[in-house]
Amino acid sequence: MYTAYRHEPFTDFTKEDNIKDFQNALEKVEGYLGEDYPLLIDGEKLTTDDKLVSYNPADKEKVIGNVSKATPELVDKAFDAASRAFETWRHTNPSARAEILFRGAAIMRRRKHELSALLVKEAGKPWKEADADIAEAIDFLEYYARQMIELKAGKPINSRDGEYNQFMYQPMGVAVTIPPWNFAGAIMAGTTVAPLVTGNTVLLKPAEPTPVIAAKFVEILEEAGTPKGVINFVPGDPSKIGDYLVDHPKTSIITFTGSRATGLRVFQRAAVVQEGQYHLKRVLAEMGGKDTVVVDNEANLDTAAEAIITSAFGFSGQKCSAGSRAVVHEDVYDEVLKRVEARTKELTLGDPVCKDNYMGPVINQKAFDKITSYIEIGKEEGRLVTGGDADSSKGYFIQPTVFADVDPKARIMQEEIFGPVVAFSKAKDYDEALEIANNTEYGLTGAVISNNSENLEKAKHYFHVGNLYFNRNCTGAIVGYHPFGGFKMSGTDAKAGGPDYLLQYMQPKTISQML
Repeated sequence: MYTAYRHEPFTDFTKEDNIKDFQNALEKVEGYLGEDYPLLIDGEKLTTDDKLVSYNPADKEKVIGNVSKATPELVDKAFDAASRAFETWRHTNPSARAEILFRGAAIMRRRKHELSALLVKEAGKPWKEADADIAEAIDFLEYYARQMIELKAGKPINSRDGEYNQFMYQPMGVAVTIPPWNFAGAIMAGTTVAPLVTGNTVLLKPAEPTPVIAAKFVEILEEAGTPKGVINFVPGDPSKIGDYLVDHPKTSIITFTGSRATGLRVFQRAAVVQEGQYHLKRVLAEMGGKDTVVVDNEANLDTAAEAIITSAFGFSGQKCSAGSRAVVHEDVYDEVLKRVEARTKELTLGDPVCKDNYMGPVINQKAFDKITSYIEIGKEEGRLVTGGDADSSKGYFIQPTVFADVDPKARIMQEEIFGPVVAFSKAKDYDEALEIANNTEYGLTGAVISNNSENLEKAKHYFHVGNLYFNRNCTGAIVGYHPFGGFKMSGTDAKAGGPDYLLQYMQPKTISQML
């Protein structure tokens, strides 16, 4: 029997021993910066001349690592290896597959500070954010392993007299995993091991800004005993291998997390049946959000201010769940805005290698340019309350920025910015606040700050998001506690970290036997 699932605890960085251990981990990571990382295909490590170079976004001249790029020819080789491995892996005892995840989680737990420190340098995550990212990655392994053990015998169904019926699950084939850079530990790990533990084989194409943490994770899966061909590591340029992976006739499942535009492209291309393809591809997609913190006139205003700040500025707003909109009842609007302004001005911005910096850089020049362009738009659409300045001379740093008095239909209230920018709109009453909260094409997360139980109950039915939080921030879903996924253009609502998630990587099969 396995112990009951409990999420991985976060590190307490008020303790001197933990601070010292993390500083030692940062030094260890510093010692292997700039190393080369190979592809992994059929258990063989392969290098190519063309490299994906990972840079530190807080110090953009510093190289984190050089990762070999896959070509279409090497992707074909990986598909062949994964297809061969599938014929054995699919029949491997599900408990044995789960045990690989348990061992992987144990390895990650022993190396937790090192992996978190790597995220500080490669993704620009502050200590607490990096620690939570790796904790969530461990959670995915622990949770999905237990879920697979529960599902291995299928589900009970009825049998009539004279017959015996079974309902079981079987894997589908080769899965392509395309994770994002913002949760380069957690989402990358979760979307890799979910198809793996259910008996599928995997081609992992990591996000271009954060391939080194993915390479380290693949090494951990190898160490945990994953057979050759079951996990294949194929980094590369999206323009060269992205469509190729999606279109390939041997692709059975695609798990994608990223922008709406790319997600829709994946959906469209996956729907086309290729020559030699005898199945329909299944797509699990998470495509972003434009998430709202609603504050009514019976809210605790300190709770409201803290929820808005945490939702908007955690990891510099680079979360699909980030609360980039605050819709506040007119009775308390000015006071909430005043408290958010004061608290925002206290936030520290700088290299996240320093423990005390609340915010680090945004991920790269492309993100920096996009976010600063939206700040300029915001200056036309609303009143700049605080922030707005940016500096990319050494790293990609943008101050936490607050706009007030913004029309609910303005661009900065409608379009995903993916940076440290929050816009305030005023609502005349609670019903209008919910109406505004629902007025975007997205439906991922949301929060309601209120002490009115009727208002909270109403939000359950009328606030149209996949993850709804009361009297707290709208970020920070925990595996097994807050299954994560959204409505509308936020994606397929796959509910990662939930009891239904693994079912999407398998096909149910009914067997009926006459007695």
